[in-house]
Amino acid sequence: MLETQAIVISLEGNEAVVEALDNGGCGKCSSEGGCGSGKLSQLFCSTPRRFRVRNDGDAKVGAAVQVSLAEGALLHSALLMYVLPLLLMLAGALLAAYWAAADNADAYSALGAVLGLGLGFLLAKMLSLRKRMLSVCRLVICPR
Repeated sequence: MLETQAIVISLEGNEAVVEALDNGGCGKCSSEGGCGSGKLSQLFCSTPRRFRVRNDGDAKVGAAVQVSLAEGALLHSALLMYVLPLLLMLAGALLAAYWAAADNADAYSALGAVLGLGLGFLLAKMLSLRKRMLSVCRLVICPR
């Protein structure tokens, strides 16, 4: 499981809004062998990271909690959000080039790529909302 420490900021029904205590990365940014990804995240994300999580532990506002994400959920989400749109973009370009006339194949291919990419993003959004509704890839507050 991927885990981080957080503070509960507010409660909304069975969910809590939490603010992550760490600033990204694995915590080895100050060591010599660290990659520095935490410093990079500080550069692009100056505001504190806040997440809406399921509050199964009945945490109160101000409580320090541990937030967890299932092991394969991050990889699955990355594949859904990046690979699916790219595959549909390539498929759209290839199909449009196949059906197009020989003199306008490039224009049709570009149009097919844009339409495929748009369809891929729309499909990824719909699938991610469905997963969120089913609570498959949700962050949860774990007991300490």
